[in-house]
Amino acid sequence: MKKSFVLGREQKVIEVLKGIDLTILPGEMMAVEGASGAGKSTLLHILGTLDRATEGIIRFQGTDLLGRSDSELADIRNRHIGFVFQFHHLLPEFNAVENTMMPALIQGRTREEAGKKAQRLLEDLGLGDRLLHKPGELSGGEQQRVAVARALMLDPRIILADEPTGNLDTKTGEEVHNRLGQINRDLGITIIVVTHNPALASRMTRRVLLVDGKLYENH
Repeated sequence: MKKSFVLGREQKVIEVLKGIDLTILPGEMMAVEGASGAGKSTLLHILGTLDRATEGIIRFQGTDLLGRSDSELADIRNRHIGFVFQFHHLLPEFNAVENTMMPALIQGRTREEAGKKAQRLLEDLGLGDRLLHKPGELSGGEQQRVAVARALMLDPRIILADEPTGNLDTKTGEEVHNRLGQINRDLGITIIVVTHNPALASRMTRRVLLVDGKLYENH
């Protein structure tokens, strides 16, 4: 799989991913490492169907995603993939339960059904006493745990996390990582994390390194 961008009036072609050959097994916890600007986030966005590869084949459950329409990709993304970003993108005017409910409400589920599940997820993540707090009333780690709960709302098969601890102190980052590990063990969800944090990466069951647009197993 390859990904390039065309920049400026001169139509200069920048190759970001130069031939990625990667198989991810169900239930894996994988860290994607590499220098800043190596294309880690680009790779994650392609795996999450937020962006399209320039060429190649990307299969999910035996289906080639590159041939799917935008609406089909959106449906696959909503039903099977959860996202956790460094800047958690919580809506400031809504409380923790309401933020967690959003994916289910967008999918058309009732507020009662979505609210019950959101509350359970937040309680499972240790936020039972923070359900009605808005993001501005939560610590960085608590906000990130709300983002994790939101990612779990539609029972995804995969969670893609882009520097989920990059904006947190060491202790809080460790806490978030422990929660991701717990989710992987308890629910069998595949977790792929882009990280600069070697301590976080070392606790994954698999590590890959992105260098000059190519991917290498990092043992």
